[in-house]
Amino acid sequence: MRAIYKRELRAYFHSMIGYVFIAFLVAFTGIYFMAYNLNYGYPYFSYVLSGIIFIYLLAVPILTMRSFAEDRKNKTDQMLLTAPVNLFQIVMGKYLAMVTILAVPCVIYLLFPLIIKSQGTAYILIDYLSILVFFLLGCVYIAIGMFVSSLTESTIIAAIGTFGVLLVLYLWSGILDFLPAAAMANALGVVFILTCVIFCVWQMTKNWILSVGLEVLVIGVCSAVYIWKSSVYENLLSSLLGKQDLVDVLTGITSNHLFDLSGIILYLSVIAVCIFLTMQMIQRRRWS
Repeated sequence: MRAIYKRELRAYFHSMIGYVFIAFLVAFTGIYFMAYNLNYGYPYFSYVLSGIIFIYLLAVPILTMRSFAEDRKNKTDQMLLTAPVNLFQIVMGKYLAMVTILAVPCVIYLLFPLIIKSQGTAYILIDYLSILVFFLLGCVYIAIGMFVSSLTESTIIAAIGTFGVLLVLYLWSGILDFLPAAAMANALGVVFILTCVIFCVWQMTKNWILSVGLEVLVIGVCSAVYIWKSSVYENLLSSLLGKQDLVDVLTGITSNHLFDLSGIILYLSVIAVCIFLTMQMIQRRRWS
């Protein structure tokens, strides 16, 4: 894994993507820092970080688009798959290389609260917690981008696909406002979401008997619950999906100065799921 990690890290800096990514994040953050903290005297650096989350929508797809798509296009993925390392080491080597690049601007961010403190009042603990959550949110986005990159051999499609997914996650709370509250609509929504999950299972296993059995089970259980107590489904999608708002963890620190441990668990869970799905897509291609 160490060899793959070093290879990927060198590749990002040889192609200038690593330098551009770091410079872009630091420069953009510096502009907001000068405007909010230095010019207007706002004492929280966390406010800057919550205001620049959208920059991930542009930066992360550029960083992750080549992670697996380029290897697949150039057929160099076959060399990796036949190397004396297991699949987990390949995926983690690539992932940790991208996380390392993200860590560089986040380490630089540690200086900004100290600059605020030298000018007057500062809230170091809150700011450092916000930097940690900002970094973990970036790690989540990188894991998602890596998975999208494993689905295609086109780096452009990987970048656009990652941007689309991250845009939906960024607008998550606003999208939930359009969800219906009626029990029937929520029941159909639950069936649809679980059907999408079953479709992913079929894509990975190609076992249609298992997939059809799971679909019948889902429809049967959801129908039984609806007949037994339809009120269970009222506003169910909004309440369940609302807990999956990734951005809300950082804004909670900024607005309420509260550190949400469950949000960190959510971040780690999403990262683990994306790494697992990436491994499954590569494993499927290995034996196809």
